[in-house]
Amino acid sequence: MTSHDFASPSEQPDVEGGSAAESPSPGSATSPDPLRGSRTSGFWVAVLVLVLLLLLLAVFILQNTQQVQVSFLGWDGKAPLAATLLIAAVTGALVVAAAGALRILQLRRRVKRQRTV
Repeated sequence: MTSHDFASPSEQPDVEGGSAAESPSPGSATSPDPLRGSRTSGFWVAVLVLVLLLLLLAVFILQNTQQVQVSFLGWDGKAPLAATLLIAAVTGALVVAAAGALRILQLRRRVKRQRTV
């Protein structure tokens, strides 16, 4: 091993052969980074995450097909376990989304009122 093996990252040569500790050239400061994220790349990441979630959801539904007894506000019946849990989760998410939307509207009204005063 040599002393260069333990050099700090700031002393490591960059791609152009200079030191990373040196200041960037004037032309490179204004040129856009070709690896920088964009809206399109963010969209594709979101699509991939959603596809993965749908696959996991499909596996969950296929593994939980047994019938369960459901009672709610006087209604009784049998339904697949996965469907029952998914309906409960979606209903909970809608309640949370409605509460969040109401809070956002309340804050927007307050800001609008304060701007006019």
